[in-house]
Order: sequence, then structure tokens, then C-alpha cells
Amino acid sequence: MAISSSFLRSVALAPVAAATLMAASGAASAATWVYVSNADSQDVSVYELDRAAGKLQPVETVPVGGQAMPMAVSPNKRQLYVALRSQPFRVVTLAIDPASGRLKKQGEAALADSMANIDTDATGRWLFAASYPGHKITVNSIDKDGLVGAVQQLIPTAPNAHAIHADAANRYVFATSLGGDHLSSWRFDATTGKLTANEPALTAVAPEKAGPRHFVWDKAQRYMYVVDELDAALHVMAYDAERGTLREVQRTTTLPPGFTGKPWAADLHLSPDGRTLYASERTSSTLSTFRVDAATGQLEPLGQVPTEKSPRGFAVDSSGRFLIAAGQDSHSVSLHPIDPATGVPGTPTRVAAGKNPNWVEIVDLP
Repeated sequence: MAISSSFLRSVALAPVAAATLMAASGAASAATWVYVSNADSQDVSVYELDRAAGKLQPVETVPVGGQAMPMAVSPNKRQLYVALRSQPFRVVTLAIDPASGRLKKQGEAALADSMANIDTDATGRWLFAASYPGHKITVNSIDKDGLVGAVQQLIPTAPNAHAIHADAANRYVFATSLGGDHLSSWRFDATTGKLTANEPALTAVAPEKAGPRHFVWDKAQRYMYVVDELDAALHVMAYDAERGTLREVQRTTTLPPGFTGKPWAADLHLSPDGRTLYASERTSSTLSTFRVDAATGQLEPLGQVPTEKSPRGFAVDSSGRFLIAAGQDSHSVSLHPIDPATGVPGTPTRVAAGKNPNWVEIVDLP
């Protein structure tokens, strides 16, 4: 793994960082549950994350009756939503038991197509979805009991809509078009659940056939990070939260040095403190680590580490101490300890999952 000089200098801060981390972790007493959707076995694996032991303990496997792929957690952490990408296309609402982390089916609702991504708005009253094969985005209602209801709005998009999320203020919603090489920007009315095109409506992602796939904002809502599937590039976009607009300020890559083959990047997430960004690439089966400049939002590559085969989805726990990656082709998940001084994921322990695990959600409960 290639390591930068500034990265090496940061190791000197390890004792301070470790002490801070220990103090923070000592204050936390919540149980932590990990949910992994398994497409081909049509179920959700439930684990408990034992931070003290650094282990994932299997709890149960919950059948959902369809190709389980993207998931989302309600803002109040009472429901887990699982989109099924086999017909009939629908979303299953599962209640989360706060004491045991176990799941119980509450209901299901029709989705307008096979959805590559789902997410709720900040109020938990609306469910967004993006359809890769259907070239559309949609909004479903969510009732007071957390149950997803009918489709309220359907908007055709450029080819291969892939991810959809609202900003922290719940004012703007963005969606990627992998085939159209852009992000669309939408004004969002949280009272009615309606999306209307923002101005400008589109932000191009260059070069052509880059394939923008997933994206995340920093907590301060100053920057958005976008990963491309087809060229495995990573873009830093300055975000104007008042206008809901984007401007690219940096482009780098998730590919390891000497990479050969077809790029196939998948997912990205920031550490809870915002200092580190991680991205997964499926052809090389690696996780890339980047240091985030607090002032500019720009990224300094720290290198790659191996993980599960074809890491389609992963997540970072709320303490920032662990990264959990799902291997589509290994049918298992890896629990990587994260070095508190460098932010780099370490050698993982592996746990069996269902067939074709692809999405990870982590929930802390009292």
C-alpha cells in the first residue's frame, strides 16, 4: 500500500488519538446491530457488533421473500426498509426490536420498479427510490407507524438512476444517473412529499461514461463526494446548501497502483468524524482510504487494503472503530478494525452471510 509522507507524520499522533477514542468509546453503552441484505438467499442477516471483543456475533436470519438488496433505516431507528429487486417489486417494512435487534415483518408496499437505492427523508414520512433498469426516481409515503405506503410521485430520468438522498436540511434531493453521467437536483417539499426540478437541474460528471453511482455529504454540508462505477474515479463537489448546487473541485481515483482490468467501483462512506473517506472497488476487491482536508474538503489518498471479494456495500460504525464490508462473490462479510491514528482499515475477521450479500446497515440502540 502506497503511503504519503504526511500520512507517516500522523502516526506520531497515535497516542493522543487513541486516548481520545478510548474516552469516547467508554461513554458509549448502546448495543450495536448490523443488518446485511442477501440477494440470492432472499434474506437479511442480523449480527451484534461486540466492539470490546472486536467480533460480529450472528443473531438471526430473516427471510423476506425476494431479492433483498438496498436497505434504509428510519430516522427513529424503529424500522428497517428492504427493497426487493425481484418481481413483484416491493419494499418490506421490518420492525427493529430495540432490546434484541431482531426483526419482525410489519408489512410491504409496491415499488414502481427494481430499485438500486432507497432512503428516507429527514422526517421519516417519505421514501425515495432510484431505479437503474427503469430509469426513474420515485417517492412513496410512510405512515405514522413507519409503514411504507403507495407511490406518490414517479419521475422519468436519464438512463440508470442509481442513488437518491436528501441533504441534511431536507430541502434538496439529489439522484445520480449512471448512464447519463450527471446528478439531478430537486427541490423537496417535506409537507407534500413532492419533488420539483431545481435550477440548474443537472450537474455533469466528466468524463463521458464515468458512471456516477453513489454519493455522500460531509456533516457540515459543504462538500459532496461522488464515486463513479465505470472509471472508479472519486469526485469532490463543493455544495451550495442555499441553492442546492454543486461544483467539482477535485477528481481522484479509487484504483490501486498497477491496476489492470475493468474498473468497477461500488460504494463510499465517511468516518463519523469526517476525517476519513472510504471507497470500495469490486474488480480488485479493495477498500481505498483517503484523508479529508478539513478546510478544503479535498482528499489525500492513503492507499488500498484487501477485503471481501466484490465488495458491493459496506458501512462504518458510529464509533469509527470498525468497517464492515459485504462480499457479493464470497458470501461473507469482513469486520475490519480501523487504526485510530491513521484511519486505515486493518486485517479483518470474516463471518458467513447469506448468498450474495450486498448492503450493510449499522444501528445503535440503547
